[in-house]
This record gives sequence, C-alpha cells and structure tokens, in this order.
Amino acid sequence: GLGKAVELCRMNMDKEEKFQISLRDRMIKEIPKAISEVRLNGDPLLRLPNNVNFSIKYIEGESMLLSLDALGIAISTGSACTSSSLEPSHVLLSIGLDHATAHGSLRITTGRWTKEGDIDYLLKSLPKVVEKLRAMSPLYETK
Repeated sequence: GLGKAVELCRMNMDKEEKFQISLRDRMIKEIPKAISEVRLNGDPLLRLPNNVNFSIKYIEGESMLLSLDALGIAISTGSACTSSSLEPSHVLLSIGLDHATAHGSLRITTGRWTKEGDIDYLLKSLPKVVEKLRAMSPLYETK
C-alpha cells in the first residue's frame, strides 16, 4: 500500500511540476512582449519550475510590488536572499546588473493554487502598472 501511495504521489508531483513549468514559460515569453526594456534574470530553462525574475528598467521594484499588491497580486522584489532588505540582491549584482536595474527587479513565484487565470490577470495588469510608474519616473523618456 505504501509503495502505491508513493507512486501516486510522484505521478501527481510530475503533473504539478509540468503545470508550473507551463506557467513559468508563459510569463517568460509574454512579459517581454508586453513591456519594453525588461530583462529576464537567469537562464530561461535552468531554473526552478515555479519561479521567474525580471528586471524592469526605470522603475523601482518596491513601487511595482505596492501597485500590484493593491490589485491583489502578490509578488516579491529582488531575490529570496534579500526579501527583507532594501539593498539590491547580491545575486543580481553578481550577474552584472547595475544597482538601478537590480532595484527594478520583480520575482514572481507560482504555487499549487496558481491558475491560468491568475497569470492572465498578471499579464493584463503588469504592463499597466509599469506604464503608470514609468510615466512618473524622471529616468524614463518616452520614445
């Protein structure tokens, strides 16, 4: 009985991982299409199945976090290593990002209860938030 339970659990985990990868890959594909001057941090494939990290130029990650939180979207900035610090992630700095770009990072993690509709909502909301924040940014010049 225990062997069968482990087998069923593993099958469910494989299905869950594939779904998380599909959500992750969709964000990796769609966010750069919807927002200019965005950079995926890290390898597109060699990463956790449920995690993406983008740097969005000319705006602060904290501003994005607060704006998205007001819309009911929970995200983080930087890396998990610096989630309680205002300093940019040492990981992002070590891969060559300057301080300003690292400060504009956004970490999106999906979970077991994340649905396609949640990603739809994020993909609809994030470009509007970025546009609004960039309009207020003295660093951003419309082209």
